[in-house]
Amino acid sequence: MKAGTPWFEDETLWEAIYPFTFADERFAAAEAEVAELPKLTGSPFRRVLDLCCGPGRHSLPLARQGAHVTAVDRSAFLLQKARVRAAAENLNIEWIQEDMRSFARPDSFELVINLFTSFGYFGEVEEDLAVLKNVFNSLTPGGCFVIDLMGKEIIARGFSPSAVEKLPDGSILVQMREITADWYRIRSHWLLAREQKLTEVRFEHALYSGRELADLLKKSGFERLKLFGSLQGIPYDVNAKRLVAVAMKPA
Repeated sequence: MKAGTPWFEDETLWEAIYPFTFADERFAAAEAEVAELPKLTGSPFRRVLDLCCGPGRHSLPLARQGAHVTAVDRSAFLLQKARVRAAAENLNIEWIQEDMRSFARPDSFELVINLFTSFGYFGEVEEDLAVLKNVFNSLTPGGCFVIDLMGKEIIARGFSPSAVEKLPDGSILVQMREITADWYRIRSHWLLAREQKLTEVRFEHALYSGRELADLLKKSGFERLKLFGSLQGIPYDVNAKRLVAVAMKPA
C-alpha cells in the first residue's frame, strides 16, 4: 500500500481478512437478516441500494427475492467476489465501484442498507455526514434507510483490548484493540497465523453511540427515526447486540 493511502483502499487487507470475515456461515446468516428488513421498515420495497456491499452477502438474497439491487463498494477485490457468486446463480445485480462519499443517485431507491459496520471509516465527522446526505438524496420520498454497526455503548460494555481465536481452518487470529480520540475512534491490529505464514493488518473507524448516530441522521434530513439492538428489532438497551437505526426520508 502506498504511504498515505487510507486503510480501506488497501486491497491486500481485504484479501487477507476475507476467509474469516466473509466465511460461508456469514453468507448463510445474511438470508435471515434480509428477511427482517421489511419488518424493520414497515414498508415494501423493490429498488434497493446496498451501500458498502462487500462480497454481496445481502445483495444476493435481496436479488433472489426479486428486488432490483444496486450494490456499491470501494473494493475491486470484494466486488469481484460478489460478481462471481451472482453469476453462479444468474442474478442480475448492478455492481458499482465507487466511494460512498461520492455515490448518489437522486430519488432512485425505496430502501438503502448499510450493514456490518461499514460506516465511520473516515477521519472526520463531516465525511460521515456527507455519506448520510448522499443516502438521503438517493432515497425516494418516503424511502427508508437501515444502518447496522457496533454501537459505542456495546463496545464499552464488554471491551477487551485483546483476543485470540482459533478459526475453523486451524488458523490463529490475534486481535488487539485500542480506544482513541476520547472514545471517538477504535484502532485495531490483527495478526493472522495461517499455514506457517503471518499476516498483519491494521485499520480503524469511528465509534458512534445511539444518540450520536441519531443526531447525525436527523442533521442529514431523516425523520421517523428508530433505534434497535439487532436486525431482529430488539430494543437498544443494555441487552443490545448491535446498533441498528431505521430512518425515513419525508414523503
